[in-house]
Amino acid sequence: MAELDSPAEAGLVAQWRELLARHASAACMLDRELGERYGLGMSEFEVLERLVEGRGGDGYAVRVAELAPTVHLSQSALSRLIARLEKAGLVVRAMCANDRRGVQLTLTEAGLERYEQARPLHREVLALTLGDGLGPACGASSD
Repeated sequence: MAELDSPAEAGLVAQWRELLARHASAACMLDRELGERYGLGMSEFEVLERLVEGRGGDGYAVRVAELAPTVHLSQSALSRLIARLEKAGLVVRAMCANDRRGVQLTLTEAGLERYEQARPLHREVLALTLGDGLGPACGASSD
């Protein structure tokens, strides 16, 4: 018979399970709602938001190497995601002007517009799923 957890360990396990439940609820609802209303998945929205946040002298442009660790995707998954965003006209991928080894991702006007349209919904879902109570389970309607 397995040894039971101490109260401290049981508390950690409970916190872990709540974190997993909140993440699953938020991720599922973000993918569903952003997808249905704006044609974006949670990760696509995250990339658009990182480009908006990274605005500098080059407009809404960020090196892919700097973006990769912030969006929690593998390099191949990020590459596929960028290809989808590029095909939709939301970003442009190009070689970095000052370092030809790097790839730069730039937000287009259409990408900025889509981001600005989707942002209120994103924040609404975060408030619902990460606020005081645990939001609806995956598959439940937010209406």
